[in-house]
Amino acid sequence: MKLKFKIKGLDCANCAAELERKINKLEEIESASLSFMTERLVIEINDNLNKEDVLNNLKRIIKKEEPDVTIEEV
Repeated sequence: MKLKFKIKGLDCANCAAELERKINKLEEIESASLSFMTERLVIEINDNLNKEDVLNNLKRIIKKEEPDVTIEEV
């Protein structure tokens, strides 16, 4: 299942790259791509996973790494 998000509040491309690396390390994430320029995050997860659990883990990682960043599903 592919999920798309709007990311707001990233300060730099390096921050986006680091956040993308951290998200890709989550075991429930098959792939993640974060674009600083478009402020878009696209993740791919297994269809069998609980979407809400994945989103909670995703938000936890984002808040830990970049506390001022907001995320919303599009």
